[in-house]
Amino acid sequence: MAELTLDVARKILDAALAKGVEKKLKPLVITILDARGCVKVTAAQDGTSLMRAEIAHGKAYGALALGMGSRALFQRAQEQAYFVSAINTMAQGRLVPVPGGVLIQDAGVLLGAVGVSGDTSDNDEICAVAGIEAAGLKANAG
Repeated sequence: MAELTLDVARKILDAALAKGVEKKLKPLVITILDARGCVKVTAAQDGTSLMRAEIAHGKAYGALALGMGSRALFQRAQEQAYFVSAINTMAQGRLVPVPGGVLIQDAGVLLGAVGVSGDTSDNDEICAVAGIEAAGLKANAG
């Protein structure tokens, strides 16, 4: 697969949402970006709070921007806060350096990223990984 299609993005979305329902998580917003950073699909479950879409996008965007899952970005922010702060300034505040942003890969090729927000960051990440794997792709959380 050379690029992330809308059909595949929808499969990832549906499986990630299903994982949230299975685990009885709080309402989620899921954003899937292609390798260029363009939105393929975003969905918000009923009852999400106001900023969840921006947070989900920021998790996916941060993963793409630095080529690492947002869990790794979170670790980097703890170890080198000045660096992540500087990058986030350059990115005009669009990075959200906490778990829940996961790279989508196929045979070593970067296809895009999934960002999930709504529950704990760890649960958000679980849903992103489940969606990617359900589509037969490799999840790189960091």
